[in-house]
Amino acid sequence: MTMNLSQQIQARIAAAPDGTVFTRADFVDLSTDADTVQRILSRLVHAGTLYRVLRGVYAKPEYSNYLQEYVAADPEAVAYAIAHRNRWTIGPSRNAALNRLGLSTQVPVGWFFASNGPTRTYSWDNTTLHFEHENPKNITGMSPITILVVQALKALGQQRITEQTMQHLRTRLSPEDKSVLLQEGLSCTGWISRVIRQIAEGDS
Repeated sequence: MTMNLSQQIQARIAAAPDGTVFTRADFVDLSTDADTVQRILSRLVHAGTLYRVLRGVYAKPEYSNYLQEYVAADPEAVAYAIAHRNRWTIGPSRNAALNRLGLSTQVPVGWFFASNGPTRTYSWDNTTLHFEHENPKNITGMSPITILVVQALKALGQQRITEQTMQHLRTRLSPEDKSVLLQEGLSCTGWISRVIRQIAEGDS
């Protein structure tokens, strides 16, 4: 039996892990009628199948047996859902990138993302997402690992990048990571492209 649009959307949500974040963009392959999809999502909010995080952003409820309560939406998942909806390329920005690559032990306060979209903030409850506009040459179409490295290099600044820094990244990155980094980093601006080449080719 062929499912109608509402049933198809509900089936996709049911198949997703608890905590998954959705926007209308996640159902564009089922229907290009955005208003109808929006009405269906709104009905699912009223039914308790989803809850609204932000305008146009929804999450499937996730219950924690440990906490004995429903947990809030993952801010990073919300950020990537917004980026997907708006067709932005994003990645953790400067200090967050340093932390993830092991170049800093400082944990950033807040959620900051580099983006090839406009500078914007989105807030709900006690959470704020910060999207900071980045030169498209340094982010558009790049893989997550390249974005992390570029943002970490920008956080350090050209004068603070040492051979020790580059060797740390060489050790941290897999051969596949370095291959992707070299290919994608060629389009980066100025000194960033040169440092990426030194990192990616340093073992050869």
